[in-house]
Amino acid sequence: MDDLFGLSLLDLAALTVFLLAWLACEPMIRLIGRRRGALNADLDLMRAAWMRAMTRREVRMVDSQLLGHTINSASFFASANLILIAAVGGVLFGGEAAIRNLPAVGLEAPTRVMEVKFALISVCLARGLLDFIWSIRQLNYTVALVGAAPVAESAPDHLDAYALTAAEVLNPAMHGFNRGVRVYYFALAAGAWLIHPVFLAAGALLALGLLAWRQSLSPAALGVRHALTVLGATPRGGV
Repeated sequence: MDDLFGLSLLDLAALTVFLLAWLACEPMIRLIGRRRGALNADLDLMRAAWMRAMTRREVRMVDSQLLGHTINSASFFASANLILIAAVGGVLFGGEAAIRNLPAVGLEAPTRVMEVKFALISVCLARGLLDFIWSIRQLNYTVALVGAAPVAESAPDHLDAYALTAAEVLNPAMHGFNRGVRVYYFALAAGAWLIHPVFLAAGALLALGLLAWRQSLSPAALGVRHALTVLGATPRGGV
């Protein structure tokens, strides 16, 4: 039985699961951060500590290099997204002739259904591209704040206030970068829809579970929380 855009009921059910999982991702990460501590939330504290250390260094070359490396990473992902969007768009807008060649690699479905599937992949990648672009802009704002930081001999209260202000710009920049990276998990799930609708739903749920594990129980998450304890900061949600 076909329904909207030629999608079967199984396709629509899998798409619904995918959209719910994608929409639930950000609230889930925020909830983990409030209740148990999360990698992203703890890194907010770590970056605040970085900015405090930056304001107390006379030579801030290492801070500039770290920011430059982060900007290069975000730029790399943004460029990769553009290439992927162009590749998917080439199939999506290539017309029926482009879709007609897909059965040769084992992908068979009506043209309209295939167009919807490729459109979902494009939407995922486009969302990631926007996140990376905004992240790069904010990272450039952070560069200006680091360059304008008060001299290390300034009053400690003044340095701390400035460090917190810099962290208020740096942290959203890194949140945008993280959101852009997380899009790849869901883009892969969307790509699995080309094989079977069950893979779309399973891929979305697997991505959600994997992201939850990496935020709270992965070795990286536990290591950052331990580092915060060593620095004397209080990890969100406790140790």
